[in-house]
Amino acid sequence: MDAHFKSFGKKVLPVLSKHGIGVLGMKPMGDGFILRSNTVTPVECLHYAMNLPTSVVITGCDSLQILDQALEAARTFRPLGEKQVAAILAKTAPVAAQGEFEPFKTTTHFDGTAHNPQWLG
Repeated sequence: MDAHFKSFGKKVLPVLSKHGIGVLGMKPMGDGFILRSNTVTPVECLHYAMNLPTSVVITGCDSLQILDQALEAARTFRPLGEKQVAAILAKTAPVAAQGEFEPFKTTTHFDGTAHNPQWLG
């Protein structure tokens, strides 16, 4: 989804890479929101994130099934070619343009500071 709307991958990753700054890729499935689009699988999300210039991709594992999914993604990962990336982007493009499946970009749902202004003093 990111590549189509306010893209961290296009706007921020190149700058970080240029300066040799390590990148922690977190929540490659957007806290499950991306999967609700019914366009990509969890393993595709993980492989896409692992294909970016990240130092590490961090995914939550709240059950053995999810841990097995993450391990399978790690075992089967091979760098994605241009055609593979294009295929993933083509599947997500129709639903990604408005950021509907990336509420961390479009809402304050995940903004702890917005929900706790007292933190700012």
